[in-house]
Amino acid sequence: MRRSREIRLAARPMGLPDRQAFATACVDLPCPAPGEVQIRNRWLSIDPAIRGRMFAAKSYIPPFEVGDVITGPAIGEIVESNDPSFIIGDMVLSDAGWREYANLPASDVEKLPSMDLPPQAFLGIAGITGLTSYAGLMRVAELKYGDVVFVSAASGAVGSTACLIAKMLGHKVIASAGGPEKTAFLRDELGVDVAIDYHAESNMRKALAIAAPEGIDVYFDNVGGPFLEAAIGCANDHARFAICGMIAGYNLTEPMAAPRNMTLIPVKRIGMKGFILFDHLDLMPAYREKLAEWHGEGRLTWRETVIEGLDNAPQAFVDLFSGGNIGKMLVHLP
Repeated sequence: MRRSREIRLAARPMGLPDRQAFATACVDLPCPAPGEVQIRNRWLSIDPAIRGRMFAAKSYIPPFEVGDVITGPAIGEIVESNDPSFIIGDMVLSDAGWREYANLPASDVEKLPSMDLPPQAFLGIAGITGLTSYAGLMRVAELKYGDVVFVSAASGAVGSTACLIAKMLGHKVIASAGGPEKTAFLRDELGVDVAIDYHAESNMRKALAIAAPEGIDVYFDNVGGPFLEAAIGCANDHARFAICGMIAGYNLTEPMAAPRNMTLIPVKRIGMKGFILFDHLDLMPAYREKLAEWHGEGRLTWRETVIEGLDNAPQAFVDLFSGGNIGKMLVHLP
């Protein structure tokens, strides 16, 4: 028997969530049953997508019930194994979520690939976060030679990886983020061509038009709202929009106002497609192969915002919605 702490959903928040939406509980874990392993989590992924599961409404993934553990991607170490596929000490990726220890079926656990990357990278650039960026650009937006790319929420985990991939493939990239520290990261570390500080802009449409006088061909949307409106206004004919998320609307208590220029979508023949990462998991081998190539060339760069301790996971999540991270938001467990 092993004592373990875990974070649970305590209440469904209205509007912006706070720490009161979460509660800490202690449980006693038995030894793993046949076919199971016991994992000690070391790294937790803190993702905006968790917000969608806090609503009761049906979505592409089942919502949390009040009292459920907050599950999601985590990196951990096998501390007990009752399955021949794993031995004590194996580092693994699972959906164990916000808890210190978890017993899981071995079939739900993946050994970390051998890629000469730190373990937590498989929650970010080398995991489903990075694959989201790759799939959105390459399959959904059908990125092609000469495209001008605009990425919103570009200093976050998905946005920054989208910027990096587009730049490594030779594209002009315009990126938006909030504040000089984030725009400096985009410009100086990721090499984007223009970084727009939306805190300093009163008109995103005008700012984007100045950054891309030739228009944009691809928009990787993480925000919606005025950013989507600006992208529609600056889009070239036959532009392709990959709609990954709309964080501007996640915590609203009233429906988000639609872009006011949607009549331009048929005029410009804009292709706009929403996508969910789980429809594109087949791309992971090709993506990791490309990632290994870029890593071998010394071209990979990424940022992590690391918060220490399980008790701070709820605040790390809340901070996502006020711009409290650059790159991937992670919680490290000792």
